[in-house]
Amino acid sequence: MSQPGSNEITGLLEAWGGGDESALEQLMPLVYNELHRMAHGYMRREHQGHTLQTSALVNEAYLRLVKWKDGRWQNRAHFFAVSAQIMRRILVDFARNRQYQKRGGGAREVSLDEAASLTNCHSADLVALDEALKTLEALDVRKSRVVEMRFFGGLSVQEVAAVLKVSEETVMRDWRLAKVWLLRELVRESGDKREA
Repeated sequence: MSQPGSNEITGLLEAWGGGDESALEQLMPLVYNELHRMAHGYMRREHQGHTLQTSALVNEAYLRLVKWKDGRWQNRAHFFAVSAQIMRRILVDFARNRQYQKRGGGAREVSLDEAASLTNCHSADLVALDEALKTLEALDVRKSRVVEMRFFGGLSVQEVAAVLKVSEETVMRDWRLAKVWLLRELVRESGDKREA
């Protein structure tokens, strides 16, 4: 994720965090492609026919970033870490809403064939991953942040280390342990649901 304009982006982030609205106008063209790449990565993991499009995810993330109240940016890696977190929340909210709709919220009558074609497990998978990450966060905030930045944000080990102010070895250790823990948690969770 390193680009030649890193210092320029960091400077604009600092200016924007300090209240300079014109800095935001200069910043967005510089970060849009990276935000779009991140959103594309998220959407690639979603099922085909997902009704939320990549550009819509970027636009919604942008709107939430503009409203983000804790706008003290450390650097560009911190900005993209927050962007990843916001995109994850958007997709989880979208998935939860889909599950709500499937359980009858705002129900409309559909044929059995229509219902079969609408069913997918990806929304449930994303919600399960989000729940597992929340559980991990309660146990170990740093490991949860590492997963969020690496998996969802696509940040490099170096960038995550810079944001968290830890060594790259610590990031790699947290990344390995968190992946194992999450896999175990997701397998346990899916087993519990099958037994219920």
